[in-house]
Amino acid sequence: MLKWDKTGVSNLAGEIALVTGLAMWLTTIPRIRRKLFELFFYTHYLYIIFMIFFILHVGISFCGMMLPSFYLFVVDRYLRFLQSQRNVRLLSARVLPCETLELNLGKSLGLSYNPLGIMFINVPSISKLQWHPFSITSSSTLEPNKISIVIKSEGSWTKKLYQMLSSPSSLDRLEVSLEGPYAPASKDFLRYDTLVMVSGGSGITPFISIIRELIYMSTMLNYKAPKVILICAFKNSSELTMLDLILPISGTPSDNSNLQLQIEAFVTREKEPKIDNIKPIKAIKFKPHAKDEPLSSILGPKHWLWLGMIIASSFVIFLILLGIITRYYIYPIDHNTNKIFLTTWRSVINVLVMCICIVVTASAAVFWNKRQNDIETSQVQNMVGTTGTRSSYDLELENHPRQSLSQATNVHYGQRPDLRRMLLEYNGSSTNVFASGPKRLRQEVATICSSGLADNLHFESVSFSW
Repeated sequence: MLKWDKTGVSNLAGEIALVTGLAMWLTTIPRIRRKLFELFFYTHYLYIIFMIFFILHVGISFCGMMLPSFYLFVVDRYLRFLQSQRNVRLLSARVLPCETLELNLGKSLGLSYNPLGIMFINVPSISKLQWHPFSITSSSTLEPNKISIVIKSEGSWTKKLYQMLSSPSSLDRLEVSLEGPYAPASKDFLRYDTLVMVSGGSGITPFISIIRELIYMSTMLNYKAPKVILICAFKNSSELTMLDLILPISGTPSDNSNLQLQIEAFVTREKEPKIDNIKPIKAIKFKPHAKDEPLSSILGPKHWLWLGMIIASSFVIFLILLGIITRYYIYPIDHNTNKIFLTTWRSVINVLVMCICIVVTASAAVFWNKRQNDIETSQVQNMVGTTGTRSSYDLELENHPRQSLSQATNVHYGQRPDLRRMLLEYNGSSTNVFASGPKRLRQEVATICSSGLADNLHFESVSFSW
């Protein structure tokens, strides 16, 4: 068990890889992953040890079968590392009474994305290692200068963040790092006549980006936006304030919007409204800082072209260097002496050369694109550079944007939505049904859509549980 063969399979390296792999597998059990998320998160850093000792165990020749996937992963991981080293400009935040936050961050004009995307966020003042994914609620077309995410206070990390922003202390800057955004490649929902969105609790957040996107598209000439029905269930009245997030804090071209929006909100644990207990929404604006910059694509607008160049050029350089090292260093030892070149060192040299090629080519591409990003950064900073301190911008948003949505909203107290009846009632010529929220809710909607009672209900699940 302790044998480390110099020219063959190393048992000890394989055992180390096996133990680390088992540790990562055990923490993926849903009960452990959801209740002990930090244990799950930190344990998965063991993938570095797993990969190193797996390669040392079987040798670089056998690892050739997984080289394409491993190579692409290293490229992606290094690019995400470079992006995460930047501090993103936090423009403003909205603090909701239902312990929910909306963070609005600056972004470059060249960064575009589709709805239903996610983004990973890190707040070093809470934890330098923890990265958490959240749904993007903004639209890159409606809000070209900023990107927004909504955070529900449910775990220890999110509760600390909510307390920091909701406390009366004068916090005029919050250091934030981001990875992403990661969004679908297409907007398939635009080809349907009717969109029915069913959500439970914070499951409404992915749908906000779709509605904002449709608000913008409905202002375009000769475009007929699909009809939108939002069916959302909340536990209490305070969570109704999440509907205010449908419109961005800066307002929308609602006067020119032709979007047909209908909202059916259900408050399940209250039989009557309790408006007196609901605190107003507060908007907070933060000071600009010289170290902060708008979020931008790490490889610029033509990221797909740059990514292809990085992969191709780094791999060609890797093959050339590997050939030179093999011919002039490894080959003479194997064939001109009585020694045998160690399998372990051969694997180490291959991995080291591969990583160096990726780091050099990717860093060069990122540095080349950073010059253009710096120009856009100065433009965005000039647009938002007149913000003041937090204390002078604590605005109470009691009426906006709820007034613009009140006519389209029906609130039902003390009952749950009759999804079967409502989905069949909204049945149109071509209807796409989204479901987001608890697993039981998504399963119920899926069962109704597949029951055969309607032929034109197309079901799509939006899940963001970890």
